[in-house]
Amino acid sequence: MIVTLIGFGVLLFLILLRMPIAFAMGVVGFFGYAALGDWNFNSALTVSAKRLIDTAQDYGLSVIPMFILMGNFITKAGLSQELYRACYAFLGHKKGGLAMATVAACGGFSAISGSSLATSATMAQVAMPSMRKYGYSDGLAAASIAAGGTLGILIPPSVILIIYAVLTEQSVRDLFAAGFIPGLMGIVLYIVATRFVVWRNPKAGPCGEKLARAERIQALRSVSSILGLFALVMGGIYGGIFTPTEAAGVGAFGAFLIAFFRGSLTWSSLRDILIDTARTSTMLFGVVIGALIYSNFVNRAGLPNDLVDFVSSLGTEPLLVMLMILLIYILMGTVFESLSMLLLTIPVFYPLVESLGFDLVWFGIIVVVVTEISLITPPVGLNIFVLKGVIKDIQTSTIFKGVTPFWCVDILRLALLLFIPGLSLWLPSLLY
Repeated sequence: MIVTLIGFGVLLFLILLRMPIAFAMGVVGFFGYAALGDWNFNSALTVSAKRLIDTAQDYGLSVIPMFILMGNFITKAGLSQELYRACYAFLGHKKGGLAMATVAACGGFSAISGSSLATSATMAQVAMPSMRKYGYSDGLAAASIAAGGTLGILIPPSVILIIYAVLTEQSVRDLFAAGFIPGLMGIVLYIVATRFVVWRNPKAGPCGEKLARAERIQALRSVSSILGLFALVMGGIYGGIFTPTEAAGVGAFGAFLIAFFRGSLTWSSLRDILIDTARTSTMLFGVVIGALIYSNFVNRAGLPNDLVDFVSSLGTEPLLVMLMILLIYILMGTVFESLSMLLLTIPVFYPLVESLGFDLVWFGIIVVVVTEISLITPPVGLNIFVLKGVIKDIQTSTIFKGVTPFWCVDILRLALLLFIPGLSLWLPSLLY
């Protein structure tokens, strides 16, 4: 236990020194494992090398670069603008309608891109000018983009859920199914939060222009290809036609065809897309490998078992233990960004959660929702700072103030998922 705590302290120190988390976890995991074996570096090197080779050769992990490639093709095809227009066609004429359309478009775009940060950055360029044109307050406009962007890590396909599946040896297919209903709940509750804001202050979200029926149909047709691709990929996974890896390949090829036939691809842009995909995939694989090496150290030190024994000796109700874990996540979320928080805690907490009799698929969804909350809460709220980087003439405090109703409804969603596990587990149990 002492060695583990020292290792964790060193890990935090290295992160504060701005060492990349992949290297920080790998270094602490390697030297910690060696220290537990009386500084047997050969043993630590063997175990770490095996982790690296096994991860690099894991066929199931090819789903990560394929989904990233799919998202990059869709972004290059310029469909974010058309997704926003389609949502605007049906919602824009209502009070707060442009903000609601932004949330819906973020949900649709994030379902394809799988990245919260990419969704926030892209939709800021698409939606913010329209909302300012119609006199929306900067707080509501920016908050709807920042909050909508968080949906990218929950609505399938989600890279975070894939990494969670690797760390806990769960089914990616089950996690994708479990995340669907909570993701839709997020969209609905964010729209409710928008309605609440404009109910309190109608000037914050004036009505936009109402489009004719023909224009609505045309706007819907313009996104038919992307909706069809999403239906093909996720329908194939849910229906058992494709494995997640096969579906990712189908999705990447389909996105390539969409971008090609829309005239969005050149040799130069294709090269940039492939380089960006390789760079992002390499970063994520490095993070996963570092987390697995760190997990070796934590498991050999016996921290998960010690934690299970300690909680069992207290005789505390399992639900109370879960509430304490969630409180830790919420507090850590004010300091750490989402992926770092997940990688640091999952190797420690998931054996405890499993020993208490909770479903690990359900726990994965709970963890991701808590991570979503951390993306928009001060002082670190990563989506807020991404948005600030894109919209330079807005104060960070304005975004944090505007986003408050959105993370409040996120707390409500978290409570519903915690006390009604069927909201997450009904779809996986129905399909599989």
